[in-house]
This record gives sequence, C-alpha cells and structure tokens, in this order.
Amino acid sequence: MISVLIPVYNYNILDLVSEVHKQLSKTTTPFQILCFDDCSSDLKLQTINRTITTFSFCEYTILPKNIGRSAIRNSLAKNAKYDWCLFLDADVIPTQNNFIETYLKFISEPYEIINGGILYQEKRMDSSHILRWIYGKEREALSAENRNKNTYLSFLTLNFLIHKSVFNKVSFNEDIPNLRHEDTLFSYNLKGSNIKLNHIENPVYHLGIEDSKTFLKKSLDSVEAIDLFIKQDLLPASYTRISSTYSKIKNNGISKLLSFLYNKYDRLFKKNLLGNKPSLFIFDLYRLMYYCYLNSKK
Repeated sequence: MISVLIPVYNYNILDLVSEVHKQLSKTTTPFQILCFDDCSSDLKLQTINRTITTFSFCEYTILPKNIGRSAIRNSLAKNAKYDWCLFLDADVIPTQNNFIETYLKFISEPYEIINGGILYQEKRMDSSHILRWIYGKEREALSAENRNKNTYLSFLTLNFLIHKSVFNKVSFNEDIPNLRHEDTLFSYNLKGSNIKLNHIENPVYHLGIEDSKTFLKKSLDSVEAIDLFIKQDLLPASYTRISSTYSKIKNNGISKLLSFLYNKYDRLFKKNLLGNKPSLFIFDLYRLMYYCYLNSKK
C-alpha cells in the first residue's frame, strides 16, 4: 500500500500523475495519489491540474494560502492514507516504466527512507538555462553508489519513499524561512535520529530547469539559509561544505579578502555564471564569497 504525495506550485502535473497512475494501476498494490496545490497564482494551471481527479484514487486540493515547502510536505504526510509515502516534486517524470515496481521491491527492506535519485536529460539547454543544467548534471545526478558514500547529505526531496512513522520522529521544519535547504536540515535531523536511509537506482528526470539568473538568486538564498541554520544552532558548521570551509578560513584573513572580492567584483563573476560557459569552480567560489560577505556585516 502506497500514497504518492505531490506538492504543487504553478506547474502542470498532468503528465507526471498520468504516468505514475498508469504504473500503479498495473500492480495489485492499493494506492492513492494526493496532490496539494500551495495556492498557485496561475489559475490556468490549476484548471489543467484539476483534471487528474478523473483518475481513480487521485485527489487534487488547492490550499487557501501558501504555506511553503516544509509545511506542505508535512501536511501531505499527515493526510496520507497508507504507511508508505512516495514524495515526488511536481517538475519530475520517471525515467523508466518500472519506476513504481522498483520502489515496491524495497518496501520490505530494513530501511525507513529510500531515495531514488534524479537525472537530467542529455540535450544541452540553451544559454539562458545552462547554469542550472550543468550544476544538476554534475552535482545532483549521482549514482546510488556515490550517494551512499555520503548518505544523508546526498538526500534530495524530489524523489523519495518514506515510511509515515518517520514523521513521528522527524518532520520538515516549518519555523524556518522559505529560503531553501529544508531538505538539508531534514537530512541532518534524520541522521541524528538514526533513521535508516538507502539510495537506489530509480531516478526521475528533473524537468523544471530555471533560467540561470533565477537559479543564481536561489543559490544565494540557499547560502543565507545555511548561514541562518548554523547561527540558530539547527546545523553544525561541519555538516555542509560551504560552512565547513568558512569555519576554516574565517580567522586567517581569507574570509575578509573573499568578502571584498564579492563586493568589488560581483558583476565580473556574474558575467561568467550567467553566460553560455559557466564554471562550477567560479559558482562555488562566488557562493563562498557571498557567505563571507554575509558574515562580514555582522
């Protein structure tokens, strides 16, 4: 028995729900597909998404107000009918027609969370979206073997199966700002609670590729989130690479130099990152410089 849980915001989920429903219907497993729309502003998309209610065992609920990524996942889990919950982001699609069957095979395994992983389509994106595509292919589209080397930090919320009982021990933090990295904080809390997590090869394609300007802005929001979590003692500085690196350089003058470089040469770095040949080395350096800049103002 399985509940498929899909948080939605301004995205067409018809293809995703259709594919997942088709695969579930071929099994003998009781199921539901529960979709919560986080008060999308695009009414045309809401109309399109409502058509999924014509499928058996599918529900589409529009929330009266936007509650954010953490709260909507907790709410979906709370309202799930079955013990095993498959979370899928709205902007993904299974890469294989045995996607559901593969997950069902692991339900009897001694794990409480199974992470299937993600892939990015091979066709190169246009120059306005290339940064997100390159980052995804290099940093997120990892094999199960590589993800299991750093089990918890490799956890992403786009595609994972979780036992509902986990939420009695660990839930997504609803008190944090909607800045990103709620999955990082969730993974740290899973680790602290000794929740058994396993990465497998059962990926989805991530289709919702933001343009480079939007992705870069969200990346800086993510830096702010990590900085906030550490200052509020929600995460140790050693948990993420950027905060760990900052801890090593903050007292030797390098952080001041990087803060200066961010403030002085921001446009120069952006020129590379928003161009058609962005460097991930520069991307990492730019984020670290911003982290140093944030802390130089304290």
